[in-house]
Amino acid sequence: MNIQQLEYIVAVDNYRHFVQAAEHCNVTQPTLSMMIRKLEEELSVKIFDRTKQPIVPTGIGREIIDQAKTILREASRMNEIAKHFNGDLSGELRIGIIPTIAPYLLPHFVNPFITNYPDIKLHVSEMITERIITELKQGNLDVGIIASLSEESSLQEIPLYRERFYAYVSENTDLYAKKYILPADIEPNELWLLEEGHCFRTQIQRLCELSRNSQFGSSFSYRSGSIETLIRMVEKNGGITILPEMAVMELSDERKKHIRNFQFPEPAREVCLLVNREQMKSRLIDALKTGITAYLPQEIFETNTELRIL
Repeated sequence: MNIQQLEYIVAVDNYRHFVQAAEHCNVTQPTLSMMIRKLEEELSVKIFDRTKQPIVPTGIGREIIDQAKTILREASRMNEIAKHFNGDLSGELRIGIIPTIAPYLLPHFVNPFITNYPDIKLHVSEMITERIITELKQGNLDVGIIASLSEESSLQEIPLYRERFYAYVSENTDLYAKKYILPADIEPNELWLLEEGHCFRTQIQRLCELSRNSQFGSSFSYRSGSIETLIRMVEKNGGITILPEMAVMELSDERKKHIRNFQFPEPAREVCLLVNREQMKSRLIDALKTGITAYLPQEIFETNTELRIL
């Protein structure tokens, strides 16, 4: 048994196809098949059911593949330990970032980061918080960029910045005439929200003291996965939505006329890096934190500390 064989069975499990798995592993299909058969002979089990298309693991094969993934993760940790000891700032950093942060944060730091750290390869995927937590625990991600969690004690948070929440209101609402608003001023039937699964939606529900069963609109209900879509819905159909500060910074002067501040203490969220406590890429993650904070708009760090973190 060797590392290559474990990589091969994991690849076949991912692709459910021997040819595609072989291409991924940069070997010929006969070589990959032969190495997997040797592993099956050594273990005296069948790892894959080859009579089905696409190919699927057998019952015992599923257990062996899961164990192979664990072994490969631990083998990778050995390389990270050595790099950390040698002060080597190189390698891959797999990042998951929530959709309400990604379009406003990534453009600020990605190009400067890859210029300053050319030997660090970033792999960035947008996903909701729940999936980021799962992928971190399974070792498929190195770090998440999320809004702070209070209930996830098995993972470590590294604070990055805080950003206020603002109301984006239609000219057709009573709130448009106000300079400052209270959460209690918001009519649930006029509020446009992100779809279920977004932590930003949960924070807004908490801010406005809305239950999951609150009724939104009597004849039309719409839940979006995009803040930009919510802005357009307000502009075209009236009502109100809530925006994070980084999104407000991107608005045109014309659109900023629709922005209203909340009264003190202003609601806000804390954006942080989320990592496994036992992760071995601390130097790369430190570099990521430095790269993010160095190239963010300075206004974000001037936010009043007297905030209501949701």
